[in-house]
Amino acid sequence: MRMMKNAFFLMLTIFSIALSLPAGNRDTLFQVSTFKALSEGIYEGEITFNELRRHGDFGMGTLLGLDGEVIAVNGRFYKVGFNGKAVPVPGSALSPFAMVTFFSQDKEAVIEKTDSLKELGQQLDALLPSKNIFYAIKIEGTFTYIKTRSVEKQKPPYPRLDDVTAKQSVFEFENVRGTIAGFRCPEYIGQTNISGYHFHFITDDRKAGGHLLGCRMEKVRASIDYTENFLMRLPRNQSFLNLP
Repeated sequence: MRMMKNAFFLMLTIFSIALSLPAGNRDTLFQVSTFKALSEGIYEGEITFNELRRHGDFGMGTLLGLDGEVIAVNGRFYKVGFNGKAVPVPGSALSPFAMVTFFSQDKEAVIEKTDSLKELGQQLDALLPSKNIFYAIKIEGTFTYIKTRSVEKQKPPYPRLDDVTAKQSVFEFENVRGTIAGFRCPEYIGQTNISGYHFHFITDDRKAGGHLLGCRMEKVRASIDYTENFLMRLPRNQSFLNLP
């Protein structure tokens, strides 16, 4: 058992050294922790947002204690709190889970009309050359309808994510200008992340947003970044190491 633990910590050390090296390819999705860990209530902070910015200028995540929904656009990170208001994230703040990349557009298209989040996914799927790599997706324009959520900051002992989202705050917007930002992960991602689409939203004035639950839109611009590389930073806290 001791040998297994030593080997595990050695792997984490090597992994951390690799992450400290200069990035060789900007087409990389950098992820902190696993979605399974987050879903099981592991909300301890693992990385500062100052460090996270070294790995990307676009993405999403949350803060220590599951304190709201984070969205990153054009190098600026915002937190949408339980009250629905968006505020800048301090560089010293900690994140237990995040996904970022340096956004570089590979394809652009106009979404003519969609009446649901499911339909949006279907239209985006038709634009992709393959379902077996990662994609960063940015959708900008005036949206007919947007529905989002955020959650309240938790205190230890942390509950599971399902229990937290059962008490989420929900926000609705009509004819609002803003940005949908997120990722599409391949089916084979397993417990590492959510397969399919995961989006957050923020208004153009950067005052509101959240995790995207529903949408309707016409003639908005979608930018897609093909992302062939995946890099993960595993947590070192005891809660993660003891996760079954």
